[in-house]
Amino acid sequence: MEPTSKERILKNIRRGLIQSTDQPFPNLETAAPVYPAAGDTLDVIFAEKFSDIQGNFIYCEDEKAFIDNLNTLADDKKWNNIFAWEYFLQDLFQQKGFRKLRVGNNLDKADAGISLCECLVARTGSILVSSRQLSGRSIPIFPPVHLVLAYNTQLIYDLKEAIQSVTDRYNGNTPSMISIATGPSRTADIEKTLVLGAHGPKEVYVFFVDQPGD
Repeated sequence: MEPTSKERILKNIRRGLIQSTDQPFPNLETAAPVYPAAGDTLDVIFAEKFSDIQGNFIYCEDEKAFIDNLNTLADDKKWNNIFAWEYFLQDLFQQKGFRKLRVGNNLDKADAGISLCECLVARTGSILVSSRQLSGRSIPIFPPVHLVLAYNTQLIYDLKEAIQSVTDRYNGNTPSMISIATGPSRTADIEKTLVLGAHGPKEVYVFFVDQPGD
C-alpha cells in the first residue's frame, strides 16, 4: 500500500530529526548584543524615542513639580476623575493635596488612569508594567488616557535588561502578565488608516521625576 502524504511528511520529519546538520555559520557570535550601546544618556534617549511614537514626556525636577504639572494638565484637559489604585500614589496625592484622585473600580467614568511602572525601556521608548503592580491589568488599558509616574532610577536601556530586572525583582517568580506599552494604542487594520486608542489608551503621558522614588 502506498504511504499517504501525511505518512511521507512525518517520515521526512523523523529522518530530519535523527540526522544532524552541520552549523552553516560555525563562527557566528550569538552572544554579542544586536543593537549598539547607548550613545547618549538614557533619559534623553527615552524622551526622544517616546516622543517619536506620539507619547507625551513631561520632565519633573521632583515630586512637587510632578503634582504641579499634573494639576496644570488636568485643568487644561478638564479631567475631574483620575483613577489610581496603588497605595504609593494615593499617599503621595494626599500629602500633596491633589483633589482629582478617584480610587473606585468604576473605570467607565475615568478621564484618565495613573500608575507606576516596572521600568522604562530607553531604546524603544517603551513602558513596562506588570500584573504584580497594584494597578493590575485595568488601569493601563481601560481609561482613555494612561498617565505614568516614573523615576530616573527606573531607566533601563534595552528590553532584555528590562525583563531581567523584573524577574530579579520578584526573585524569579515572573508576573503572569508583563505588558510592554510603546506609545498610545494604535491600529491601521482598516484601509491602512492609523487610528489611535483602538485597543487601549489614545494618549500616554510619562511624568519623569529626576529623583529616586521611595
